Amino acid sequence: MEAAMNQAVGSVYVLESMKLARDRTWEAVGQIRERIEPGMLESQARAECTRLLTQLGMDRIWHPVLVRFGENTLKTFKQPSAGDPRLKEDDIYFVDLGVVWNRHEGDAGATFVVGDDVDMKACADAAKTVFAEVEQHWRSSGAGGKALYDFAEERASALGWRLNLDIKGHRVSDFPHAIYKAGDLGDFADCPDAGLWILEIQLAHPTRPFGAFYEDLLV
Repeated sequence: MEAAMNQAVGSVYVLESMKLARDRTWEAVGQIRERIEPGMLESQARAECTRLLTQLGMDRIWHPVLVRFGENTLKTFKQPSAGDPRLKEDDIYFVDLGVVWNRHEGDAGATFVVGDDVDMKACADAAKTVFAEVEQHWRSSGAGGKALYDFAEERASALGWRLNLDIKGHRVSDFPHAIYKAGDLGDFADCPDAGLWILEIQLAHPTRPFGAFYEDLLV
């Protein structure tokens, strides 16, 4: 009963609409990547994201636009950025967009690198790799949310990175998902249903002050 309540949806929810919201949000992430360049302030990048989403015809933003440069890639969603850094010629950043399209919530985030820093590129790649491995584990094993994050921690460590377990995924659905009070994916004991949960992976470099982030809908 509790699992069913935690995965409840509203009256307009349609899985295909969730997939469309996911696709539209990834389209926006890809386009904003083309607009962010060295010399830009973090605040300027956030403003550019909002302009782009308006141009693309979003219904609304359901969580604040998040762009992190450099050391701020170690910050969790609820932590404010340290200052307003300018993107360097060799740097790392991530974009996290939560957008409503046709009354359904898209949420996508990815990390990008400018310049030639090998460690930064490896970190960005590792976040996507760990996500893919956890997603496949979900598909093949039917593991619950907590078990998925235990697996994510194992895989991150095996690859030489630290997993930030303060970031543990969350619900989405037809807007607003928040009325269902489902909590974090990493605290959900049952196997998450497709089209309802965002898997978030945030890694930290073991010695250098930066990290990487990747998230997508489990579907």
